[in-house]
Amino acid sequence: MKEMFDKLLASAIDARTAAYAPYSRFFVGAALMSEDGEIFTGCNVENISFGLTVCAERVAAFSAVAAKAKRFTALALVTDSPLPVNPCGACRQVLYEFSPDLWVVSATLQGKQKIFRLRELLPHAFDDFNPS
Repeated sequence: MKEMFDKLLASAIDARTAAYAPYSRFFVGAALMSEDGEIFTGCNVENISFGLTVCAERVAAFSAVAAKAKRFTALALVTDSPLPVNPCGACRQVLYEFSPDLWVVSATLQGKQKIFRLRELLPHAFDDFNPS
């Protein structure tokens, strides 16, 4: 598992360099691995109208779905914050839609890490929707 996380973290670090964050100066990179081992990356993209900003995790997920990947095994998330960060609520729900048991490694550029399952962050996810 360490080899997989190392590969994903390297991809997330690289993706972070493309982030567009002129307002918050909070640059984020993400790398999402599909069940077949393909890696999809994303970076945060801000907008002066903050509601239009998209997080790195969702950029990676939407890129994967556009390439027809819909099941994932792991996500790496990299920031330059003092401590590793968790995906926001919107990202948690989007990722949960495809892979509730996703492994997540969140890391800082300084090497601090935490590893957890997505389900731990969203124990009562919006699922099993039945409109009847």
